[in-house]
Amino acid sequence: MEWDNNIISNLKWSDNIINREGKERVAKDIASKMQDGDTIGVGSGSTVYLALFAMQERLRRENLSILVIPASLEISMTCVQLGIPQTTLLDKKPDWTFDGADEVDPDRSLIKGRGGAMFKEKLLIRNSKETYIIVDDSKLVDRLGSKFPVPIEIFPSSLLYAEKEIRSLGARDVALRMAKGKDGPVITENGNFVLDAWFDSIDRNMESEIKKITGVIESGLFIGYDVKIIEA
Repeated sequence: MEWDNNIISNLKWSDNIINREGKERVAKDIASKMQDGDTIGVGSGSTVYLALFAMQERLRRENLSILVIPASLEISMTCVQLGIPQTTLLDKKPDWTFDGADEVDPDRSLIKGRGGAMFKEKLLIRNSKETYIIVDDSKLVDRLGSKFPVPIEIFPSSLLYAEKEIRSLGARDVALRMAKGKDGPVITENGNFVLDAWFDSIDRNMESEIKKITGVIESGLFIGYDVKIIEA
């Protein structure tokens, strides 16, 4: 017996999509990479969202058989809406993954995590043979941290300790990310808090140094990962 799922059927992106035309072109490029039998890791963000629609069109037109592993509830619900079959890392390993980013530096290191799904996104990238990061030119920076803070997912009880330790690593400002549309802080895909930390300098050891802090689940730093950048 199926649900009368009006909510899922009428889902829309939660905000205005900037540079939609360019992102739709990249979405078609991502969809063109699908091959029959692929398992695909799917990150989060507006370009990823648009890519799902391009993928659905190819699936419908060519009757391909694929599975996706989504990094967020929003993307998972969109897959349900579009009839794209899903699986998990407990059952399948991604052949490839695609995702967005908040910043990309000349070394292809990234800041990600504005959507609060950096832990699951990092898991997908670590488990994938290939990863495509889709961005527009506004996300290209000379220095990581120049436009966005580093999102850091923390266990709620570690809030004050984590703040102290993050500041000791050189953060000039650390703030608990507050939600829009609900009272209180943003809650991640794993039920944790997000601290946004501004650094004037981020070296190649910063990702591992942040991860050493007790209570840190993951950070939005992706330094030295083997990713391919696709520009919208």
